[in-house]
Amino acid sequence: MIAEMFELMYEEKGIGLAANQVDLPYRFFVANLTSNPAAKDQEVVYLNPVIKTHGGTAEAEEGCLSFPGIWAPVRRPEKVTLTAFNLAGEEVRLEADGLLGRAIQHEVDHLDGVVFVDRLSPTSELEVREALESLVRQFDDDQARGLIPSNEAIIARLDELERLRT
Repeated sequence: MIAEMFELMYEEKGIGLAANQVDLPYRFFVANLTSNPAAKDQEVVYLNPVIKTHGGTAEAEEGCLSFPGIWAPVRRPEKVTLTAFNLAGEEVRLEADGLLGRAIQHEVDHLDGVVFVDRLSPTSELEVREALESLVRQFDDDQARGLIPSNEAIIARLDELERLRT
């Protein structure tokens, strides 16, 4: 499952992917800041990640595999301290800034039900509104053609995932 997540992430030129982005009812994410499938030594998996502390403020452009082609500036804490577990079951404590710090926050946001467009300033939101509306139209069209499950089926799946969490 994790190997498949890395494959999907690399296919889409991403640097991180949260389990719930691919319909998995688990709290973990994978990342490789190089986005290079040959750089296996750069791959990380964080299970049950929690951001313990944060400090400073930095703004940088972000994109997301869930919103293809949409990029916008997002203001986030500059530094974070993450606690999580690795695949060996060992607790990991990591202080991160720069791209790693941003990626950690982005992926933990996904696990908490927040996406980067939720963090946009009003001005940035206006700048990407047309692109977001285009994605909604594409989703609606794909749903009407049966390529994507109905809203009822999606809600049922979300309810199922919620039951699995508790």
